[in-house]
Amino acid sequence: MNSLLALRGFRPTWLSIAAVTAVAVLSFYLLYSPRLPTTPSTVVVTDPVNQILTDPTYVDVATKTTVELVNTDASLINDLAQYFIDYPLQPPYKEHFGELGQRSRVLRDWLTLADQVQDPTTKTLLSNATERLAVSLYPFLEKPNNQNASQGPVASLRASFEPGSAGIVIPTSDHTLRFASHLIGALRSVLNSTLPIQIVYAGDADLTPKNRAQLSQTVKTGPPLDFLDIRTVFDDTTLQLQSGGWAIKPFAALGSRFEKVILADADAVFLQPPEVLLDHDAFLRTGALLFHDRLLWKGAFRERHEWWESQIRQPSAALASSLVWTEKYAEEGDSGLVVVDKARVDVLVGLFHICWQNSYAVREEITYKITYGDKETWWFGMELAGARYEFSGHYGGIVGWPEVDEKGERKVCSFVIAHVDARDRLLWYNGSLLKNKGRSDMEDEYEVPVNWMIDAEWHKGAAKQDMSCMVGGELRNFTLSERGVMERSIELAKSLDAFLHPA
Repeated sequence: MNSLLALRGFRPTWLSIAAVTAVAVLSFYLLYSPRLPTTPSTVVVTDPVNQILTDPTYVDVATKTTVELVNTDASLINDLAQYFIDYPLQPPYKEHFGELGQRSRVLRDWLTLADQVQDPTTKTLLSNATERLAVSLYPFLEKPNNQNASQGPVASLRASFEPGSAGIVIPTSDHTLRFASHLIGALRSVLNSTLPIQIVYAGDADLTPKNRAQLSQTVKTGPPLDFLDIRTVFDDTTLQLQSGGWAIKPFAALGSRFEKVILADADAVFLQPPEVLLDHDAFLRTGALLFHDRLLWKGAFRERHEWWESQIRQPSAALASSLVWTEKYAEEGDSGLVVVDKARVDVLVGLFHICWQNSYAVREEITYKITYGDKETWWFGMELAGARYEFSGHYGGIVGWPEVDEKGERKVCSFVIAHVDARDRLLWYNGSLLKNKGRSDMEDEYEVPVNWMIDAEWHKGAAKQDMSCMVGGELRNFTLSERGVMERSIELAKSLDAFLHPA
């Protein structure tokens, strides 16, 4: 009921509020009442307070509802959908993130019910209301002008997902072509991954036909690369993804043909085959696996935390365990790698919210001003939309090279952030195979890392191009297998450099 009644931030007259509340109550009664003489269909609804269940077999009796739907009063559903359409969220957007989350929960519930109900009349009613509501909340879902859709935009988008499919999605531009080639080469020829790979870009000016052809030629084994111009999926009018940088990432995940998406930055480096992510316990439990950033700058961003807290009224169990939330560290998420299952309705709707945060007007006004790029939009969108999600068990670690500080303590230093799998083994890190991709004087300098550290104190470099270190933790060595992966990946990267840019 919280989804239907917790409609914060409305500004109509008190009579309108009363009328809509009555509609919401009646809609909820007609949709959920077990006393209607109809054929039952069982739906498990996510706990609206906690939003996350650690045991996938557990169902709270308070959240299991037998939904019996026939002769539903269409006007009640349509009136509620029309209310959201008539009172859209307008700029400035800063105080509307939570309200959009509440409206998205209604969308989630209607989608879930439409999927479960058997009565065709009721299914059509809910499906039509869902389409109207979705487009009112997320205009970018509309197909581009030159496309005629026989279905509504949400139904069309969901139909484009290949049932049961899984693949790797890499947003790439001309500027990141080199790193993308390194990543794809390592996945195919070093780690022997057979997962299909989809390259997502925003028009020919973003990734030229010539560069797409060159990238295709780097693949020697496994399925050929698939390319997707994201502007053929979403209306780019309000997105401006060609110049949006990080903004393309959630749209790439949402628009991909894969149902289970491993979204990776072009400069990601894998130490294990990406297939292991699909078996990660957190992903299997929730359908959304995220990775933490570094623990830095405790208490330094008061405005950011006040804003988060103003929009999140009931933090989920996932957020309640966050040190960023409870102890006011600066940054929660490293979005260089994200794994989502779009077959799960709550995750799909959470992606809608994440995409909205990265749309042009919103990112220019608030998202990219108060946080750094898309990083925090992933957990924030899932949280606000009531989607289940889970972070990997550790905050960001480091791979690099050993040093000794002025106190005689051993530390590991480099320019990247490292992450481990569910068994605390090195899984991936960001920042490319180069020793420091941010310095022009090191643009061809490769070096195999020898140590790594996690759950220790960060000493951050003053600038992005400066070395950072972790100190005070266990100094761990790369295994022979991990060193072998790194050595082969670097040798392959050098040969790909020569292919893409012959002397």
